[in-house]
Amino acid sequence: MEKLVKIKHRSKKRVGRGYSSGKGGHTTGRGAKGQKARSKVGLLFQGMKTKKSLVKKLPLQRGKGRFKPLNQKPLPVDVSLLNFFKEGDKVEVASLVKKGIIKSKDALDGVKILGKSEVKVAVSVLVACSRQAKEAIEKAGGTLGAEISRVKKPAVQKTVSVTKKK
Repeated sequence: MEKLVKIKHRSKKRVGRGYSSGKGGHTTGRGAKGQKARSKVGLLFQGMKTKKSLVKKLPLQRGKGRFKPLNQKPLPVDVSLLNFFKEGDKVEVASLVKKGIIKSKDALDGVKILGKSEVKVAVSVLVACSRQAKEAIEKAGGTLGAEISRVKKPAVQKTVSVTKKK
């Protein structure tokens, strides 16, 4: 029989619980005086009160979409990939995901079919297309729907800069 290896697990010393805790009683490892001894220094703290912090220098932006990029573009899909569909199929975002051409998380900003390639199958497209892609689809006998399917996304707000009055 093999012996089990002994593993010692020591719990962390709790700071500021008196002399009997094993980690000092008076300053408890925080030094003598000052800001760091009394509380945690904020992440955005930059020194003096008079100095303007980085956050205050940035333009003010409110609302839900303030952390999203302003230029959201649709996912490009090549026209030649429409040849994977059968005659008369509807090409939507959901059908493109089902065929494995795109991933659902990538298509949040919509899909746009681009390219000069040749299409051999007549399909009805319900997604945004470029002019050359439209010509290729119509040449193959396909149709373009007026409805553009897109995954719902929140509205993006523009940044508003705050200026001081003199």
